[in-house]
Amino acid sequence: MEEQALIQAAQRGDMSAFNELVLHYQSQVYNLAYRIMGEPDAAADATQEAFISAYRAIERYRGGSFKSWLLRIVANACYDELRRRKRRPTSSLDALHVVDPAPAGPLVNRPEDPEAYAQRQDLNHALHLGMQTLPPEQRMALVLSDVQGYSYQEIADITQASLGTVKSRLSRARAKMRDYLLAQEELFPHGQRLKSE
Repeated sequence: MEEQALIQAAQRGDMSAFNELVLHYQSQVYNLAYRIMGEPDAAADATQEAFISAYRAIERYRGGSFKSWLLRIVANACYDELRRRKRRPTSSLDALHVVDPAPAGPLVNRPEDPEAYAQRQDLNHALHLGMQTLPPEQRMALVLSDVQGYSYQEIADITQASLGTVKSRLSRARAKMRDYLLAQEELFPHGQRLKSE
């Protein structure tokens, strides 16, 4: 069944049709939530909250890009959680020890040597930490553009911001990430180091 038919069936209360939509979009929704929240558990909670909210609101969906509508819901769920944390900061027991920031992926045979793999993992970790230093709006714009490959207009639709605001957020986020990575110079092999301007 194609997406539009699934949406219409879900709007009529067909739970299995909505579940098909969830299965189709769950990895994209989780990935966005993880990149914004920076923690697997918080991302899983935001993903679950987003799908619950989408189910409750699907009758009010009036067309356009369903993916943009759904990603806007998860973005709002993440923003709500980040605002709540800011109002009521808590200390996490996870902060007492090092936790792998990325969810485990499937085991694959890697053709690269162990040193190159370790360097890539260190760089991925630095990128993850660098993204966590960005304000949520800039982080979201950066993730949607540079990680997930959305166009500026799609990002504007998802975030409900103007095109100029999206471009500004991306420009600032990229500049901050560049500065952050310049400070992490040891992570880059000599020939791939960033040059300061």
